[in-house]
Amino acid sequence: MKYFLYDSTERLSYFVMPLRGSEIGISMKIYNTLAGKKEAFSPLEEGHVQLYVCGITSYDYCHIGHARSSLVFDMVVRYLRYRGYKVTFVRNFTDIDDKIIARAAEQGVDSTQLAEQFIAAFYTDMDALGVLRADIEPKATEHIQDMIDLIQELIEKGLAYPSAGDVYYRVGKFSDYGMLSGRKLEDMQAGARIDVNEQKEDPMDFVLWKGAKPGEPKWSSPWGEGRPGWHIECSAMSRKYLGKNFDIHGGGKDLIFPHHENELAQSVGANQCPFANLWMHHGFVTIKDEKMSKSLGNFLTIRDVLKEYPAETLRLFIFSTQYRNPLDFSETALQDAQTGLDRMYDCLAQINELVQAAEQGGDSTIGQKDKKKIQSLRQRFEKAMDNDFNSAQALGHLFDGVKVLNKACRLVGSQQEVATEDIQLLEQAKVTMQDLAGLLGVLQQEPGQYIQAKKDRLLASLTLSEQKINDLIAERNAAREQKDWATSDAVRDKLLAHNIELHDGPDGTSWGVNA
Repeated sequence: MKYFLYDSTERLSYFVMPLRGSEIGISMKIYNTLAGKKEAFSPLEEGHVQLYVCGITSYDYCHIGHARSSLVFDMVVRYLRYRGYKVTFVRNFTDIDDKIIARAAEQGVDSTQLAEQFIAAFYTDMDALGVLRADIEPKATEHIQDMIDLIQELIEKGLAYPSAGDVYYRVGKFSDYGMLSGRKLEDMQAGARIDVNEQKEDPMDFVLWKGAKPGEPKWSSPWGEGRPGWHIECSAMSRKYLGKNFDIHGGGKDLIFPHHENELAQSVGANQCPFANLWMHHGFVTIKDEKMSKSLGNFLTIRDVLKEYPAETLRLFIFSTQYRNPLDFSETALQDAQTGLDRMYDCLAQINELVQAAEQGGDSTIGQKDKKKIQSLRQRFEKAMDNDFNSAQALGHLFDGVKVLNKACRLVGSQQEVATEDIQLLEQAKVTMQDLAGLLGVLQQEPGQYIQAKKDRLLASLTLSEQKINDLIAERNAAREQKDWATSDAVRDKLLAHNIELHDGPDGTSWGVNA
């Protein structure tokens, strides 16, 4: 991997800083956007991972795309800590920006008030999703001086220049500009539109400091009153809290260019050392294969979705796709996630009931092949997650575990006496399932309570009362005992007309809602 230094002769030199193999016995690979491939991961400081993630621009409610970003890095932090790493997680808030200023003007409110309103809304949404708070959550407006200091360093190195109250970065001075996104500067220049801003030396130069405009928030600086550009924020705040060189920088793929490309150019140019050793970028959330975004008006807020589905359902939907791949949002996909979550909780509840009711004794009835699958679940899950946080594959192993455990429960439940080793295996499997699923933020509720809550929601949507449903089931069972199949079928059809589906099993008749 190449990194670059700006030296006193105004030339860029580069050196190699390979990612080292793990020093705490863990073999993890993570896709590095900068290298364009998966690389063995080990942090700069043994056992300690420093992670910086670009947070929201606080001018509106968060949509499902924001949920994916927050949940992806929530999963990354949880898993790294599970693997024994100490993690210092920094996620910023952009609380001064053109969008914030424009929205505040539309609503006739102060921009600071607007930004604080939506930062509070962000916390409400993240708490509802069960997202862990970052260790450090800096706001751009609280770090203006840090940005001014960094801009001054860039000016002194010849990488930036003041112009009519603004300050711009000299892209042409960073000869490998485009190294993160894979773009070539000459191609970008050839395709660039004519820039009417005559204050720039080159159309590709980007702003570090914006001179004050009437009615806008402003701060004093050596170049006059104004406010920082977007890109300089993260370079300054990451340096303050994680140092000049840290382990992982994350965000969505939409940030690769220009935001992260510009961050890298600023930071390497000013600090004369590597910036982030590894860059993680998650894929877009799409609707009918079109990126979800506020500008396109095709977004759903987190609040919209949580009115219809539990937070764990949304989590399961998002983690059903590996983080780097696009994720297409649809009602069907959410319903599938809901069905999958129900299956997982039903399995755990079944184990609970079986363990509580079983009389121990007798021989084991769980086959050796199934025992091995159950006992290897943690290892298989970790192998998937160690391979670039492949949550989709990890979930596949959990659902495979559900399938095997359901089979084991049927075998064990058919016995008068249950082998102690089978009970212990099922109990441990339940703990393992909840432990591993917890790394994705699911299966965190008591199974019986989850199932009752689901039942309550279903009852609220039904046109028949629970008592009426139970009465009809009793009527049907009585008809079946008398071999009155016509009445039995008529009752079943009546329930089906109300979307009630019956399930006959060895323990009697249960019912559910036919979606």
